[in-house]
Amino acid sequence: MKERLSLIELGFRGRENEIVAMNAAAITDGERLSASLRVPGDPVEGARKRRETRTAVFRANVDELNARFRQAGYPLNYHNGFIQISTDDLAQKEIGTPFWQLVSDPLWANVDVDMKEALDLRDSDGRDPAFYAARALESSIKIISDQKGWTHGGEKGAHNYIDNLASKKNALITSWESASLKEFFTHVRNPFGHGAGSSQMPSLTRSQTEWAIEFSMSWIKNLIRRL
Repeated sequence: MKERLSLIELGFRGRENEIVAMNAAAITDGERLSASLRVPGDPVEGARKRRETRTAVFRANVDELNARFRQAGYPLNYHNGFIQISTDDLAQKEIGTPFWQLVSDPLWANVDVDMKEALDLRDSDGRDPAFYAARALESSIKIISDQKGWTHGGEKGAHNYIDNLASKKNALITSWESASLKEFFTHVRNPFGHGAGSSQMPSLTRSQTEWAIEFSMSWIKNLIRRL
């Protein structure tokens, strides 16, 4: 079963890489010619529509694969090249699926990598999955600050980047949202980002880890949609 799932994962990942590369590249002469032979009108627009159709077909295939996992009673979900464990159908539908679609853009590559690491560590009972979820959230905040031209070079940590988003001039988030994000980094990310010394090693329960991951995913999704 594991070998079969791995084969499915590789097939979907390969096709997804092709879709990503296609959408990132300029429309070729061959695509324009093919579009002009099939549909009358602007060949560039025709080629663009064909790309959109191919992308939509692939996403429909992903949806069907995940639906089949659910129907078979397997707590699995394919997203952005990997099949991983999914234990909450509602959270997957409302948070996970739109999250993975948004971070599939190359701009969010580091966010994608860190969140996948968080989920892998959670599923294997590895160390500090919440730390990687928080890293993904921090990366998204930094990317947004950079993209908006709000980064000034004097930032020393996540709190300063949050301030960039929450300033009166920029106002991407409110003061209470800023406080919530800062609390998360202070009490969830920071204890795991530094050596414990002679103090007790920080740890989170399974439920707390699930919350930290879902908190990070939800915030990332929400922030990207505000752009």
